[in-house]
Amino acid sequence: MRIAILLSSLLLATSVHATPNDPPDDLSRFLNDKGLLSQIGQVRQNVTDKASDLVVTALGFLGVPYRMGGNSVETGFDCSGFVKAMYQQTVGLILPRRAEQQAAATQQIDRAELQPGDLVFFNTLRRTFSHVGIYIGDGKFIHSPKPGAQVRVENMGVSYWNRRFDGARRVMAAPAGYAVAVTTEPGLR
Repeated sequence: MRIAILLSSLLLATSVHATPNDPPDDLSRFLNDKGLLSQIGQVRQNVTDKASDLVVTALGFLGVPYRMGGNSVETGFDCSGFVKAMYQQTVGLILPRRAEQQAAATQQIDRAELQPGDLVFFNTLRRTFSHVGIYIGDGKFIHSPKPGAQVRVENMGVSYWNRRFDGARRVMAAPAGYAVAVTTEPGLR
Protein backbone atom coordinates (compact mmCIF):
# COMPACT_ATOMS: atom_id res chain seq x y z
CA MET A 1 0.00 0.00 0.00
CA ARG A 2 2.85 2.38 0.84
CA ILE A 3 4.35 1.70 -2.59
CA ALA A 4 1.04 2.54 -4.22
CA ILE A 5 0.83 5.80 -2.27
CA LEU A 6 4.41 6.65 -3.19
CA LEU A 7 3.77 5.85 -6.83
CA SER A 8 0.56 7.88 -6.80
CA SER A 9 2.48 10.83 -5.39
CA LEU A 10 5.20 10.46 -8.00
CA LEU A 11 2.64 10.20 -10.77
CA LEU A 12 0.80 13.26 -9.53
CA ALA A 13 4.04 15.21 -9.24
CA THR A 14 5.02 14.35 -12.78
CA SER A 15 1.61 15.09 -14.24
CA VAL A 16 0.90 18.41 -12.54
CA HIS A 17 2.79 20.47 -15.08
CA ALA A 18 2.25 18.21 -18.06
CA THR A 19 -0.09 19.05 -20.88
CA PRO A 20 -1.66 16.48 -23.18
CA ASN A 21 0.85 17.36 -25.93
CA ASP A 22 3.98 17.12 -23.74
CA PRO A 23 6.17 14.09 -24.41
CA PRO A 24 6.26 11.66 -21.46
CA ASP A 25 9.21 12.08 -19.11
CA ASP A 26 11.47 9.25 -17.92
CA LEU A 27 9.46 8.58 -14.76
CA SER A 28 6.17 8.37 -16.62
CA ARG A 29 7.71 6.01 -19.20
CA PHE A 30 9.19 3.86 -16.44
CA LEU A 31 5.87 3.64 -14.55
CA ASN A 32 4.03 2.82 -17.75
CA ASP A 33 6.60 0.23 -18.91
CA LYS A 34 6.40 -1.61 -15.59
CA GLY A 35 2.59 -1.60 -15.64
CA LEU A 36 2.53 0.48 -12.48
CA LEU A 37 0.18 3.13 -13.84
CA SER A 38 -2.64 0.62 -14.16
CA GLN A 39 -1.84 -0.82 -10.71
CA ILE A 40 -2.09 2.64 -9.15
CA GLY A 41 -5.51 3.08 -10.72
CA GLN A 42 -6.62 -0.35 -9.47
CA VAL A 43 -5.44 0.38 -5.91
CA ARG A 44 -7.21 3.75 -5.92
CA GLN A 45 -10.44 2.11 -7.16
CA ASN A 46 -10.16 -0.71 -4.60
CA VAL A 47 -9.81 1.77 -1.72
CA THR A 48 -12.80 3.77 -2.99
CA ASP A 49 -14.89 0.61 -3.38
CA LYS A 50 -14.07 -0.62 0.14
CA ALA A 51 -14.96 2.76 1.70
CA SER A 52 -18.24 2.80 -0.21
CA ASP A 53 -19.02 -0.78 0.86
CA LEU A 54 -18.23 0.11 4.47
CA VAL A 55 -20.57 3.10 4.47
CA VAL A 56 -23.38 1.22 2.71
CA THR A 57 -23.03 -1.71 5.12
CA ALA A 58 -23.01 0.59 8.14
CA LEU A 59 -26.16 2.35 6.91
CA GLY A 60 -27.84 -1.06 6.74
CA PHE A 61 -27.58 -1.22 10.55
CA LEU A 62 -29.56 1.98 11.19
CA GLY A 63 -32.01 1.36 14.03
CA VAL A 64 -30.05 -1.41 15.77
CA PRO A 65 -30.24 -0.68 19.50
CA TYR A 66 -27.33 0.47 21.63
CA ARG A 67 -26.00 -2.05 24.10
CA MET A 68 -23.00 -1.50 26.36
CA GLY A 69 -20.34 -4.01 25.32
CA GLY A 70 -22.43 -5.09 22.32
CA ASN A 71 -20.76 -5.92 19.03
CA SER A 72 -23.37 -7.67 16.89
CA VAL A 73 -26.78 -7.06 15.39
CA GLU A 74 -28.18 -9.79 17.68
CA THR A 75 -26.94 -8.16 20.89
CA GLY A 76 -26.87 -4.52 19.76
CA PHE A 77 -23.80 -2.30 19.53
CA ASP A 78 -21.90 0.16 21.61
CA CYS A 79 -19.90 2.74 19.64
CA SER A 80 -16.61 0.87 19.35
CA GLY A 81 -18.33 -2.49 18.90
CA PHE A 82 -20.20 -1.03 15.93
CA VAL A 83 -17.00 0.31 14.32
CA LYS A 84 -15.14 -2.95 14.96
CA ALA A 85 -17.97 -5.04 13.49
CA MET A 86 -18.31 -2.85 10.38
CA TYR A 87 -14.59 -2.97 9.60
CA GLN A 88 -14.30 -6.70 10.22
CA GLN A 89 -17.43 -7.58 8.24
CA THR A 90 -16.87 -5.24 5.29
CA VAL A 91 -13.15 -4.61 4.97
CA GLY A 92 -11.84 -7.70 6.74
CA LEU A 93 -9.74 -5.71 9.22
CA ILE A 94 -9.76 -6.44 12.91
CA LEU A 95 -9.71 -3.26 14.97
CA PRO A 96 -9.17 -3.18 18.74
CA ARG A 97 -12.30 -3.32 20.87
CA ARG A 98 -12.30 0.03 22.69
CA ALA A 99 -12.55 3.53 21.19
CA GLU A 100 -9.27 4.77 22.67
CA GLN A 101 -7.52 1.60 21.40
CA GLN A 102 -8.99 2.20 17.95
CA ALA A 103 -7.60 5.73 18.05
CA ALA A 104 -4.15 4.39 18.97
CA ALA A 105 -4.23 1.85 16.13
CA THR A 106 -5.10 4.32 13.38
CA GLN A 107 -3.43 7.21 11.60
CA GLN A 108 -4.27 10.75 12.67
CA ILE A 109 -5.58 12.96 9.87
CA ASP A 110 -6.81 16.53 9.71
CA ARG A 111 -10.56 17.09 9.83
CA ALA A 112 -10.35 18.65 6.37
CA GLU A 113 -8.96 15.35 5.01
CA LEU A 114 -11.93 13.24 6.13
CA GLN A 115 -13.15 10.68 3.62
CA PRO A 116 -16.00 8.19 3.91
CA GLY A 117 -14.90 5.27 6.06
CA ASP A 118 -12.56 7.31 8.28
CA LEU A 119 -13.10 7.24 12.03
CA VAL A 120 -14.22 10.29 14.00
CA PHE A 121 -13.65 10.54 17.74
CA PHE A 122 -15.39 12.57 20.40
CA ASN A 123 -14.94 13.34 24.09
CA THR A 124 -18.38 12.49 25.50
CA LEU A 125 -17.35 11.17 28.92
CA ARG A 126 -14.82 13.82 29.92
CA ARG A 127 -11.98 11.74 28.54
CA THR A 128 -10.21 11.73 25.21
CA PHE A 129 -11.45 9.29 22.57
CA SER A 130 -14.43 8.15 24.63
CA HIS A 131 -16.72 7.88 21.59
CA VAL A 132 -16.18 6.81 17.97
CA GLY A 133 -18.18 6.79 14.75
CA ILE A 134 -17.64 6.25 11.03
CA TYR A 135 -17.53 9.28 8.75
CA ILE A 136 -19.95 8.86 5.83
CA GLY A 137 -19.35 12.14 3.99
CA ASP A 138 -20.97 15.57 3.81
CA GLY A 139 -20.07 16.34 7.44
CA LYS A 140 -22.04 13.36 8.77
CA PHE A 141 -21.14 10.22 10.67
CA ILE A 142 -22.88 7.01 11.71
CA HIS A 143 -22.57 5.63 15.23
CA SER A 144 -24.23 3.84 18.11
CA PRO A 145 -24.65 6.74 20.54
CA LYS A 146 -25.89 5.77 24.02
CA PRO A 147 -28.19 3.56 26.09
CA GLY A 148 -31.80 3.85 24.95
CA ALA A 149 -30.76 5.00 21.45
CA GLN A 150 -30.13 3.23 18.16
CA VAL A 151 -27.49 3.31 15.43
CA ARG A 152 -28.06 6.59 13.62
CA VAL A 153 -26.52 9.27 11.41
CA GLU A 154 -25.63 12.65 12.89
CA ASN A 155 -24.18 15.92 11.66
CA MET A 156 -20.71 16.70 13.04
CA GLY A 157 -21.42 20.42 12.64
CA VAL A 158 -24.12 20.60 15.30
CA SER A 159 -22.96 22.27 18.48
CA TYR A 160 -22.90 19.12 20.65
CA TRP A 161 -20.62 17.11 18.34
CA ASN A 162 -18.54 20.06 17.18
CA ARG A 163 -17.58 20.98 20.79
CA ARG A 164 -16.66 17.39 21.61
CA PHE A 165 -14.74 16.52 18.43
CA ASP A 166 -11.43 14.85 19.39
CA GLY A 167 -9.99 14.08 16.01
CA ALA A 168 -10.15 12.10 12.81
CA ARG A 169 -8.28 8.90 12.07
CA ARG A 170 -7.70 6.70 9.05
CA VAL A 171 -7.48 2.93 9.27
CA MET A 172 -4.36 1.53 7.62
CA ALA A 173 -4.23 -2.20 6.88
CA ALA A 174 -1.44 -4.47 8.03
CA PRO A 175 -0.59 -7.57 5.98
CA ALA A 176 -2.26 -9.98 8.41
CA GLY A 177 -5.64 -8.19 8.26
CA TYR A 178 -5.20 -6.28 11.52
CA ALA A 179 -5.23 -2.52 11.75
CA VAL A 180 -1.69 -1.35 12.31
CA ALA A 181 -0.76 1.17 14.98
CA VAL A 182 0.84 4.06 13.14
CA THR A 183 0.93 6.71 15.83
CA THR A 184 1.90 6.76 19.44
CA GLU A 185 0.45 9.37 21.70
CA PRO A 186 0.92 9.76 25.44
CA GLY A 187 -1.59 7.63 27.30
CA LEU A 188 -2.62 5.55 24.27
CA ARG A 189 -1.33 1.99 24.06
